Amino acid sequence: MGQDKSLFEKRVFINQKGDTLLYRILYPENYESGKEFPMVLFLHGAGERGSDNEKQLSHGASLFLGPDNRKNYPAIVVFPQCPQDKYWIDISVRQELFGKGDPDFSQSIERPSKQLELVNDLSKMLIKNEKVDKKRLYVMGLSMGGMGTFETLGRWPKKYAAAVVICGGGNLSLAKKYAPHTAIWIAHGAKDDIVPPILSKRVYGVLKAEGADVKYTLYPEANHNSWDSTFEETELLPWLFSKHK
Repeated sequence: MGQDKSLFEKRVFINQKGDTLLYRILYPENYESGKEFPMVLFLHGAGERGSDNEKQLSHGASLFLGPDNRKNYPAIVVFPQCPQDKYWIDISVRQELFGKGDPDFSQSIERPSKQLELVNDLSKMLIKNEKVDKKRLYVMGLSMGGMGTFETLGRWPKKYAAAVVICGGGNLSLAKKYAPHTAIWIAHGAKDDIVPPILSKRVYGVLKAEGADVKYTLYPEANHNSWDSTFEETELLPWLFSKHK
Protein backbone atom coordinates (compact mmCIF):
# COMPACT_ATOMS: atom_id res chain seq x y z
CA MET A 1 0.00 0.00 0.00
CA GLY A 2 3.03 2.30 0.26
CA GLN A 3 2.91 3.13 -3.41
CA ASP A 4 -0.84 3.60 -3.34
CA LYS A 5 -0.66 5.99 -0.41
CA SER A 6 1.56 8.24 -2.47
CA LEU A 7 -1.64 9.16 -4.30
CA PHE A 8 -2.34 11.26 -1.23
CA GLU A 9 -0.34 14.36 -2.11
CA LYS A 10 1.79 15.90 0.66
CA ARG A 11 0.85 19.47 1.48
CA VAL A 12 1.49 22.13 4.15
CA PHE A 13 -1.20 24.61 5.15
CA ILE A 14 -0.26 27.97 6.67
CA ASN A 15 -3.02 30.16 8.08
CA GLN A 16 -3.04 33.96 8.29
CA LYS A 17 -1.37 33.86 11.71
CA GLY A 18 1.52 31.83 10.33
CA ASP A 19 0.48 28.58 12.04
CA THR A 20 1.21 25.46 10.00
CA LEU A 21 -0.62 22.18 9.55
CA LEU A 22 0.65 19.19 7.61
CA TYR A 23 -1.90 17.31 5.53
CA ARG A 24 -2.35 14.78 2.75
CA ILE A 25 -4.96 15.14 0.04
CA LEU A 26 -6.39 12.61 -2.41
CA TYR A 27 -8.16 13.87 -5.52
CA PRO A 28 -10.75 11.86 -7.46
CA GLU A 29 -9.56 10.25 -10.67
CA ASN A 30 -11.78 12.45 -12.85
CA TYR A 31 -11.02 15.66 -10.97
CA GLU A 32 -10.49 17.64 -14.16
CA SER A 33 -14.03 16.96 -15.33
CA GLY A 34 -15.18 20.34 -14.07
CA LYS A 35 -17.78 18.99 -11.66
CA GLU A 36 -17.78 19.45 -7.90
CA PHE A 37 -17.01 16.60 -5.51
CA PRO A 38 -17.76 15.70 -1.90
CA MET A 39 -14.96 16.39 0.57
CA VAL A 40 -14.08 13.98 3.38
CA LEU A 41 -12.05 15.26 6.33
CA PHE A 42 -10.41 12.48 8.36
CA LEU A 43 -9.02 13.03 11.87
CA HIS A 44 -6.50 10.44 13.05
CA GLY A 45 -5.83 9.14 16.56
CA ALA A 46 -3.15 10.09 19.09
CA GLY A 47 -0.81 7.35 17.88
CA GLU A 48 -0.54 8.91 14.44
CA ARG A 49 0.57 12.34 15.61
CA GLY A 50 3.91 13.62 14.38
CA SER A 51 5.74 15.69 11.80
CA ASP A 52 6.36 13.14 9.04
CA ASN A 53 3.11 13.83 7.15
CA GLU A 54 2.76 10.06 6.76
CA LYS A 55 1.57 8.36 9.95
CA GLN A 56 -1.90 9.90 9.74
CA LEU A 57 -2.60 7.59 6.78
CA SER A 58 -2.10 4.45 8.93
CA HIS A 59 -5.84 3.89 9.45
CA GLY A 60 -8.53 4.86 6.97
CA ALA A 61 -6.53 5.85 3.92
CA SER A 62 -6.77 2.40 2.33
CA LEU A 63 -10.56 2.64 2.46
CA PHE A 64 -10.48 5.50 -0.01
CA LEU A 65 -7.73 4.04 -2.19
CA GLY A 66 -9.57 0.87 -3.17
CA PRO A 67 -10.24 0.90 -6.94
CA ASP A 68 -13.96 0.22 -6.54
CA ASN A 69 -14.38 2.90 -3.90
CA ARG A 70 -12.46 5.44 -5.96
CA LYS A 71 -14.74 4.68 -8.90
CA ASN A 72 -18.04 4.56 -7.02
CA TYR A 73 -17.40 7.32 -4.47
CA PRO A 74 -15.16 9.93 -6.09
CA ALA A 75 -14.21 12.52 -3.48
CA ILE A 76 -11.56 14.88 -2.22
CA VAL A 77 -10.16 13.18 0.89
CA VAL A 78 -8.09 15.13 3.41
CA PHE A 79 -5.94 13.75 6.26
CA PRO A 80 -4.38 16.50 8.42
CA GLN A 81 -1.67 15.53 10.90
CA CYS A 82 -1.67 16.72 14.49
CA PRO A 83 1.80 17.51 15.94
CA GLN A 84 3.22 15.03 18.44
CA ASP A 85 2.62 17.24 21.48
CA LYS A 86 -0.84 18.52 20.49
CA TYR A 87 -4.41 17.22 20.49
CA TRP A 88 -7.54 17.80 18.43
CA ILE A 89 -9.39 18.45 21.68
CA ASP A 90 -8.75 20.18 24.99
CA ILE A 91 -6.14 18.02 26.73
CA SER A 92 -8.09 18.09 30.01
CA VAL A 93 -10.78 15.93 28.40
CA ARG A 94 -8.35 13.02 28.51
CA GLN A 95 -8.78 12.87 32.27
CA GLU A 96 -12.15 11.22 31.74
CA LEU A 97 -10.48 8.30 29.98
CA PHE A 98 -9.00 7.39 33.35
CA GLY A 99 -12.22 7.84 35.29
CA LYS A 100 -11.46 11.40 36.33
CA GLY A 101 -12.82 14.72 35.17
CA ASP A 102 -16.28 15.35 33.79
CA PRO A 103 -17.93 12.62 31.66
CA ASP A 104 -19.96 15.34 29.93
CA PHE A 105 -16.70 16.71 28.46
CA SER A 106 -17.64 20.18 29.69
CA GLN A 107 -13.93 21.07 29.84
CA SER A 108 -14.09 21.81 26.13
CA ILE A 109 -16.97 24.26 26.35
CA GLU A 110 -14.99 27.50 26.08
CA ARG A 111 -13.54 27.12 22.60
CA PRO A 112 -12.06 24.52 20.26
CA SER A 113 -8.36 23.69 20.47
CA LYS A 114 -5.89 25.62 18.36
CA GLN A 115 -5.28 22.49 16.28
CA LEU A 116 -8.98 22.04 15.54
CA GLU A 117 -9.30 25.68 14.53
CA LEU A 118 -6.36 25.10 12.16
CA VAL A 119 -8.18 22.14 10.65
CA ASN A 120 -11.27 24.28 10.14
CA ASP A 121 -9.15 26.99 8.50
CA LEU A 122 -7.72 24.31 6.20
CA SER A 123 -11.19 23.11 5.26
CA LYS A 124 -12.33 26.66 4.50
CA MET A 125 -9.33 27.17 2.22
CA LEU A 126 -10.01 23.92 0.37
CA ILE A 127 -13.71 24.69 -0.01
CA LYS A 128 -12.78 28.05 -1.51
CA ASN A 129 -10.00 26.87 -3.84
CA GLU A 130 -10.96 23.32 -4.84
CA LYS A 131 -13.97 21.86 -6.65
CA VAL A 132 -15.89 21.07 -3.47
CA ASP A 133 -19.61 20.35 -3.25
CA LYS A 134 -20.51 22.40 -0.16
CA LYS A 135 -23.66 20.34 0.35
CA ARG A 136 -21.63 17.14 0.74
CA LEU A 137 -19.02 17.85 3.38
CA TYR A 138 -18.16 14.87 5.57
CA VAL A 139 -15.95 14.38 8.63
CA MET A 140 -14.63 11.13 10.08
CA GLY A 141 -12.34 10.31 12.98
CA LEU A 142 -11.11 7.59 15.30
CA SER A 143 -10.08 7.68 18.97
CA MET A 144 -8.64 11.18 19.55
CA GLY A 145 -9.94 11.93 16.07
CA GLY A 146 -13.37 10.61 17.05
CA MET A 147 -13.41 13.11 19.89
CA GLY A 148 -12.19 15.72 17.44
CA THR A 149 -15.04 14.84 15.10
CA PHE A 150 -17.70 15.32 17.78
CA GLU A 151 -15.97 18.57 18.73
CA THR A 152 -15.84 19.73 15.11
CA LEU A 153 -19.57 19.16 14.73
CA GLY A 154 -20.23 21.07 17.95
CA ARG A 155 -18.17 24.07 16.91
CA TRP A 156 -19.43 24.27 13.33
CA PRO A 157 -22.83 22.57 13.68
CA LYS A 158 -24.34 23.38 10.29
CA LYS A 159 -21.29 22.65 8.18
CA TYR A 160 -21.19 18.88 7.70
CA ALA A 161 -23.82 16.70 6.06
CA ALA A 162 -22.58 13.52 7.73
CA ALA A 163 -19.99 12.20 10.16
CA VAL A 164 -18.50 8.86 11.20
CA VAL A 165 -17.19 8.72 14.77
CA ILE A 166 -15.15 5.68 15.82
CA CYS A 167 -14.24 4.96 19.48
CA GLY A 168 -14.64 8.59 20.55
CA GLY A 169 -16.54 10.69 23.02
CA GLY A 170 -17.83 14.22 23.13
CA ASN A 171 -19.35 17.21 24.82
CA LEU A 172 -23.02 16.49 25.52
CA SER A 173 -24.20 20.10 25.51
CA LEU A 174 -22.60 20.71 22.11
CA ALA A 175 -24.32 17.60 20.72
CA LYS A 176 -27.67 19.38 20.81
CA LYS A 177 -26.32 22.02 18.43
CA TYR A 178 -25.52 19.67 15.56
CA ALA A 179 -28.27 17.11 16.18
CA PRO A 180 -30.68 18.71 13.64
CA HIS A 181 -28.04 19.22 10.96
CA THR A 182 -25.77 16.20 10.60
CA ALA A 183 -26.30 12.48 10.00
CA ILE A 184 -23.98 10.53 12.30
CA TRP A 185 -22.77 6.95 12.47
CA ILE A 186 -21.13 6.18 15.82
CA ALA A 187 -19.09 2.98 16.25
CA HIS A 188 -17.29 1.54 19.26
CA GLY A 189 -15.80 -1.71 20.51
CA ALA A 190 -17.53 -3.19 23.55
CA LYS A 191 -14.17 -4.30 24.99
CA ASP A 192 -12.43 -0.95 24.44
CA ASP A 193 -10.08 -0.37 27.39
CA ILE A 194 -8.66 2.92 26.08
CA VAL A 195 -11.80 4.95 25.37
CA PRO A 196 -14.75 3.47 27.31
CA PRO A 197 -17.74 2.85 25.01
CA ILE A 198 -20.01 4.69 27.44
CA LEU A 199 -18.39 7.94 26.27
CA SER A 200 -19.79 7.62 22.76
CA LYS A 201 -23.02 6.01 23.92
CA ARG A 202 -23.75 9.10 26.03
CA VAL A 203 -23.51 11.28 22.93
CA TYR A 204 -25.72 8.85 21.03
CA GLY A 205 -28.34 9.10 23.79
CA VAL A 206 -28.45 12.88 23.52
CA LEU A 207 -28.60 12.81 19.72
CA LYS A 208 -31.34 10.18 19.75
CA ALA A 209 -33.38 12.21 22.22
CA GLU A 210 -32.98 15.26 19.97
CA GLY A 211 -34.35 13.33 16.99
CA ALA A 212 -31.08 13.27 15.08
CA ASP A 213 -30.34 11.03 12.09
CA VAL A 214 -27.98 8.83 14.10
CA LYS A 215 -26.98 5.17 14.34
CA TYR A 216 -24.83 3.42 16.94
CA THR A 217 -22.89 0.23 16.24
CA LEU A 218 -21.26 -1.62 19.14
CA TYR A 219 -18.91 -4.45 18.13
CA PRO A 220 -19.14 -7.08 20.90
CA GLU A 221 -15.63 -8.50 20.51
CA ALA A 222 -13.72 -5.39 19.43
CA ASN A 223 -11.25 -3.57 21.64
CA HIS A 224 -9.92 -0.10 20.84
CA ASN A 225 -9.24 -0.92 17.19
CA SER A 226 -12.94 -0.91 16.30
CA TRP A 227 -11.99 1.05 13.19
CA ASP A 228 -11.08 -2.28 11.57
CA SER A 229 -14.66 -3.51 11.98
CA THR A 230 -16.07 -0.15 10.94
CA PHE A 231 -14.06 0.01 7.72
CA GLU A 232 -15.33 -3.48 6.84
CA GLU A 233 -18.95 -2.31 6.95
CA THR A 234 -20.21 -2.67 3.38
CA GLU A 235 -22.76 0.08 3.99
CA LEU A 236 -20.31 2.61 5.42
CA LEU A 237 -19.42 4.52 2.25
CA PRO A 238 -22.86 4.13 0.61
CA TRP A 239 -24.38 5.58 3.79
CA LEU A 240 -21.86 8.40 4.03
CA PHE A 241 -22.03 9.54 0.42
CA SER A 242 -25.82 9.38 0.33
CA LYS A 243 -26.03 12.27 2.81
CA HIS A 244 -26.27 15.87 1.65
CA LYS A 245 -27.53 19.20 2.91
